[in-house]
Amino acid sequence: MVPDSDAKWGVLPATERDPRITRVGRILRATAMDELPQLWNIFRGDMSFVGPRPEWSELVRKIPGGDFRFRSQHAVTPGLTGIAQIYGHSELPRRQKLRYDLIYIKKQSFWLDLRWFSSPSS
Repeated sequence: MVPDSDAKWGVLPATERDPRITRVGRILRATAMDELPQLWNIFRGDMSFVGPRPEWSELVRKIPGGDFRFRSQHAVTPGLTGIAQIYGHSELPRRQKLRYDLIYIKKQSFWLDLRWFSSPSS
């Protein structure tokens, strides 16, 4: 991202032709290399491979009533990926992603993680 992008454009999710993303950033995002630093967080124990990807608190504040269910995403270890990313796509509405995350939080287990990754279409 270009320096001070949040200050200039506000806190917004990135889009396909986002002017805030530099040329190098486009390459990193296209190859998913922008996710590599998260591996360090996994090895440190701050993240797991599978888990909810919490919404930005700035975006949650914009939701009427500040939906308290979004807080439950922060109650468990965040993941590099989650079922919203496996079964959905980047344009899913926030509430649908939240539904997927709440299912994961309720039923999470190592074996379920393996099952999702071994057959994401089932």
